[in-house]
Amino acid sequence: MNIIVTGTSRGIGYAGAEYLGKKGHQVFGLSRTKVKNDFFKSYTVDITIRQQVVEVVQEIVEKCGQIDVLINNAGVGMVGSVEAVDKKDIYRLFDLNFIAVIEMMSAILPNMRNYQSGKMINISSIASEMGLPFRGLYSASKAALDKITEAMRYELRPWNVQVSALHLGEIKTHISDSRIHSNLPLDYKETFDMVYESINKDLDKGQNPVEVAKWIEMLITKDNLKTHDYFAKPTEKASIPLKFLLPISFMSF
Repeated sequence: MNIIVTGTSRGIGYAGAEYLGKKGHQVFGLSRTKVKNDFFKSYTVDITIRQQVVEVVQEIVEKCGQIDVLINNAGVGMVGSVEAVDKKDIYRLFDLNFIAVIEMMSAILPNMRNYQSGKMINISSIASEMGLPFRGLYSASKAALDKITEAMRYELRPWNVQVSALHLGEIKTHISDSRIHSNLPLDYKETFDMVYESINKDLDKGQNPVEVAKWIEMLITKDNLKTHDYFAKPTEKASIPLKFLLPISFMSF
């Protein structure tokens, strides 16, 4: 398969591109930082800039013809209080986690429609299912992505193009290094420090990115993708139905 993966400079994107390349797929990795890897071709691209996206997709299409799979992995985390968040931080978050994903899909869809085939996997999060404290804007950006995925499932059905949101639990990566830290009033500091410590502990106990790569390969070789798929620990998956079954006081983190 000819596969495009975004956010391949490290973490899930790098592990996924390398793993899929080792499995014999032709993989094209897009990231702001060019990386050297024998198993995928790296392109330096800022996917928040439409012209760069259009140009790199055109270059890849000229090279391989049909694009079989797009994995929208690039994204950024964010912590801070909703009350005091800086507007520029909201724009930066949604520009990468939401708008850039739409730009990637829009650039590739003419190719997939032409071949009447294709799969697009949007990397979402368990966090999209609930508003997490001090990560409310991040939850919102992934929830928005989920709804776009659902809409496009119906819109693209006539061309046999499938779209799926893959919700991840905690994965052990360096995402904390690039998180957006928005404003935090002193009134919130004590609670935030407690929550933030828990966030980082959970991240350290997260699953290996290679396991995500294996899951993605399983998905792209299936005939039919689900609208929503989940790769997470049992306790993380259980939190989703529990949100609707338990009183709201039990789900106050």
